[in-house]
This record gives sequence, C-alpha cells and structure tokens, in this order.
Amino acid sequence: MRIREIRIHRLIGATVDGGWPDGHIPEDDLHALLEVVSDQGLSGWGSVFTSSGLTAAGVEQLRPHWEGESALEPERVSERLRQSSFWQGRGGTLEHVISGIDIALWDLFGKVCGQPVSRLLGGCYRSQIKPYASLLFDEPDVLRDRLQQTVSKGFRAIKLGWRPFGRRSHTFDETLVRTARETLGPDVDLLVDAGGSEQFWPHGYKWALRTSQMLAEYDVGWFEEALPPDDIEGFIRLREHSPVPVTGGEVLTRRQSFLPWIERGALDIVQPDATKCGGISEARRIAWAAYDHNIGFVSHGWNTAIGLAADLHLAAALPVAKYVEYLTPAAYIDEILTTPFQLDDQGLLTVPDGPGLGVEVEPDALARFSGR
Repeated sequence: MRIREIRIHRLIGATVDGGWPDGHIPEDDLHALLEVVSDQGLSGWGSVFTSSGLTAAGVEQLRPHWEGESALEPERVSERLRQSSFWQGRGGTLEHVISGIDIALWDLFGKVCGQPVSRLLGGCYRSQIKPYASLLFDEPDVLRDRLQQTVSKGFRAIKLGWRPFGRRSHTFDETLVRTARETLGPDVDLLVDAGGSEQFWPHGYKWALRTSQMLAEYDVGWFEEALPPDDIEGFIRLREHSPVPVTGGEVLTRRQSFLPWIERGALDIVQPDATKCGGISEARRIAWAAYDHNIGFVSHGWNTAIGLAADLHLAAALPVAKYVEYLTPAAYIDEILTTPFQLDDQGLLTVPDGPGLGVEVEPDALARFSGR
C-alpha cells in the first residue's frame, strides 16, 4: 500500500484565542488537518499546528519524499521526510507538517492492522486518563464564572494560563490564583501556565522563583513556561529551587532539541506537542527518553480532536501518564468528530479502542470549518 495523495483541510471560523497580546497573524488560520490517502483508497488523518497555507507549502516541498512511499511504515517514512529536508527545515514549519503526516500514517497503519494505535506503539498501560481543561486567565469575576462552567462539564483538573497573569503585578497574579483555588475547592487539580513563549516575555528567574513560591501556597500542581523557551539555564535553576514542578517544551521540535532539556534536568515534566514536534513517532521517542531520566511526560495539546486522539494513544502506551490537555470550549475538538469525546462521571476520558486513532471525522463539520 502506497501514499497516493495528501489532502489539506484548513480549519477557520472557530479558532480559539491563543492568549497572545497581539493575536496570531492570521489568528483564524492556526490549525490544519491532513488526510493521507493510499492507492487503495483508505485514508488516515493527522493534525498540524500550522496555518493551512504553510501546511500546503510544506506538503508540496516534501512531495518527492512521500509520493509513492509506503503507507504502512509511519516511523520510517516520517524519519525519511525529516532527514531529507534538513536544509529546508530541521524544525519549524516542515517539522510541523511532518508531524501531521506521521499522525495520519499511524492512523492508516492502525486501520489496516485492525488495531488501535496505542497497541501498535507497544501496548496499553491504561484505558482511561484524566484530561485537564485548558483555559486562559481572565479578570477575577469572568474567571470565576468560566471555572464554574468548566467544572459543571465534569472536568476534575484545570490549567489556567497566559494573559493577564504575569502582565500586571505579583499581587494581581496571586488574586487570580486565589480566585481559582477558592472557586475550584481542594479536590480539583489546578495547574498554571505563565506563557513564557509569548513574544518579548519580560520576566526572568527571580520572578519565576517568587511566583513558584506563591503557587505552592495554593497547591498548584505545576508551573508551565515560566521563562522564555530558550532559557535552559534559567529552567535548570528554577527546577532545582521551585517548590512546585516545572514544565515546558511545547515550542521545541525534533527529539534532538529535547535531549539537552532532559539530560540536564531542566524540567520535571516535558510537554512536546505531537502536532508540531514530529508526530506520534517523535513524541514517543521524547517520552521514553524522559521516562529513562525519571522525568514526566504530558502532551501539549492546544489543537484539534485529531491531536487529542493522538495524545490519548500516546498516554495509553507509556508506563507513567497523568493527564492529557483538553482545550475547551473548542469547536475543532467538540464538533468535528462523528462521535465526540465524553468525560465519564469521574472526569476521565476513555482512550479510543477502534482501529487507528479510533475516531472519525464528520464530513459536514469539516466542510463548514474549511470554508467550503
């Protein structure tokens, strides 16, 4: 079975606010779905954290290396794409596109084998996992209402991030965290993401250390992106002295970029995004390297239902896994599948056990979000 075609499906009209002060340009074209079609007509689906225009350009740039390739060897094919595009890529847009192709090839491989991706990754350590609802910080009254609405949907873990946290004063940051903890009570997990990958992030190690000490007072489970994403030395110091776990890595691509962070102990939990770091194949390599260094792994998942499905299979196939990220509310998660994800009464998600990713894209919804 060979790859005949790769179709790009843009997602516009319902892109979630990412929290950047000036927005993304263009803000409403931030994710795309890839459909890898085999010469026997069977398709696999992938998700790319890159605009549809860049995705289309990347697919075309890589065409000589994927056209006619095996549709049943995701790791080898995605590594060939990576190795063959060093001079044009070695991270960035082409790696994001390779990520979507890789996820789609795993989906296709699972469909041909009649097995879920998690089993093909080596076996399932769990069939359920806790999702954390991923939200932006807001003014205290708005934040309180949004948290109440989110918990009413069944979530038992919440991550809050980005503006206005870290943008005004330490006192205001504490007000936001206090509001969240008082609203959620002691039994809902609370995580905090400073958003240090924002352009021109103004804070350094001492701000991050002081903030981590405040977060510990409110039983916050981790402190994500406290520093700019290239400040590995700052992260190493922060991890050593912070009373709460330190997490990051969402903007890194390729396993080689993660190795210094893992080997030097810069993070308590590493957070690659399978829709940009290199796909399921690369995320799995990163996760096992982290595991071998006694560092946790939680996928970054600010993306789509296909990305969430990939994250669920990764979490199922790892010995230690605690969460998956669940962007909410998000139409590209809630509305593009024929059978949407559902939390059970314990606030858990079930890992799909059908062939491939175990999810099916709803054609009408896809056409609507593609602008057709």
